[in-house]
Amino acid sequence: MPAIKKTLSRFVMPGVIALALFSSNSFADDVRTVKIATAAESKPLSWGAIGHEPQGYEPDVLKAINAKLPQYKFVMEGAADIAQETGLVTGKYDMATGGYYKAESRSKQFLIPDAPMGAGLMKIYSRSDSDIKEMKDLVGKKIVPVTAGGGVYKFVTQWQQEHPTEKLTINASSAGIPYPDRLKEVQNGKYDALILPSNLGQQTVIENQKLSIKASEPVSINQTYILINRSAKNKALNDDITKVLKELKDDGTLDKLSQKWFGEDVSQYMK
Repeated sequence: MPAIKKTLSRFVMPGVIALALFSSNSFADDVRTVKIATAAESKPLSWGAIGHEPQGYEPDVLKAINAKLPQYKFVMEGAADIAQETGLVTGKYDMATGGYYKAESRSKQFLIPDAPMGAGLMKIYSRSDSDIKEMKDLVGKKIVPVTAGGGVYKFVTQWQQEHPTEKLTINASSAGIPYPDRLKEVQNGKYDALILPSNLGQQTVIENQKLSIKASEPVSINQTYILINRSAKNKALNDDITKVLKELKDDGTLDKLSQKWFGEDVSQYMK
């Protein structure tokens, strides 16, 4: 009998090991790798170029999503703004994040989850002793030039069209001067106000450099979304991300992450 058991174990054990390896490999095969383009130079929203681990609010949200979706393996890669949407269209990336607003053209071109991942709060930054609180208070004021064709330019242009009697002096620029330097220009009186989304780390700069600058209440709110390559295989991914984003908002995760990176709760503006 011992000899028979020994013989059986010689055949059974390798079979068990093979089955375990097969099961392990099968599970690994079921995990789909999802390549994601993240903004490379938008601290604290997202930063980290190719070869560096992306950091910031959006990468942390993506990690929280992936933790709830073990059937996917998210692989993030920092990319320039123009390369993100191009890579998404060509299929180089499955997803892209970069503070994207939902627009009709994007909805036709990409899959967009029904739940937002963040919110861009447009605010006015002025000296602490100024009387500037809202857009109409900028009439007759010196406003920091805005990037031609950018989100701020579009917002201000639309606001001006909706308020034709409130004439603002807006200059478009492509100089690309960093916003910390722009805040200093407001501080020293070169300009009266700066209009920017609040998710670029302005509050940290103001506090670290002890600037006498205040931020207005949001003058415009735009929810931000993940963009997903439009293909049949990504429909389930889109649905899964929508479900998890709603859970992360409800359980307070998005609040916690926005407090960590922006110093305020932007999730309250997400619907």
